Amino acid sequence: MKNFIFDFDGTLADSGKTGVLATQAAFRDFELKQPSAAQVQYYMGIPIEISFRKMSDREFSNAQFEELLITFRKHYKNLELSSLSLFPKMKDVLEQLYADGKNLFVVSSKHSVALQRNLERLEIAQYFRSVCGSDQVAHFKPAPDGILNLIARYKLIKKECIMIGDAIYDLQMGKAAQVRTCGVTWGAHERSLLQNESPDYLVSQVPELLNLE
Repeated sequence: MKNFIFDFDGTLADSGKTGVLATQAAFRDFELKQPSAAQVQYYMGIPIEISFRKMSDREFSNAQFEELLITFRKHYKNLELSSLSLFPKMKDVLEQLYADGKNLFVVSSKHSVALQRNLERLEIAQYFRSVCGSDQVAHFKPAPDGILNLIARYKLIKKECIMIGDAIYDLQMGKAAQVRTCGVTWGAHERSLLQNESPDYLVSQVPELLNLE
């Protein structure tokens, strides 16, 4: 395999706690019923522009909803300093893939500025050729836009690409883009949910990513 396309939250980085706390804080600020940790984690992998409407117990005007998103991002930025971390051995795996001449990319439901900031904070930005955030696509996950964006920009060959993610939306996106898929079990969605999507690979240990062919 030549081109490795990673999801960020729950795949590269352990951001579950950060996402849950930031979401609950934003909902609390707007006097909304706070979603449970399980609810927030289930929707990780799709943009907050979609998941927040699903979790909210009331309707918003566009302006009000934008304020909720801004509030979440402020909370997330403050919390990520103390609670965002790489999964164990992930940096070693990325370093090895990079040394082996693989092309590494990230497709995320985060905005690209926040995504790049997170990669730099975790000291892994240097391994990635490019990223594609939710602000760079017309249709969010599980639509294939993020992957197709990278394929077009870098003239990638689909059969040489694999999408790696912890959520069903990542696998659905990969299948829609007609690339290989790999589910990882250390993130938001449990193994049985990922298995239902019939990924080409399903791994439970970070170093197994070095064995994808």
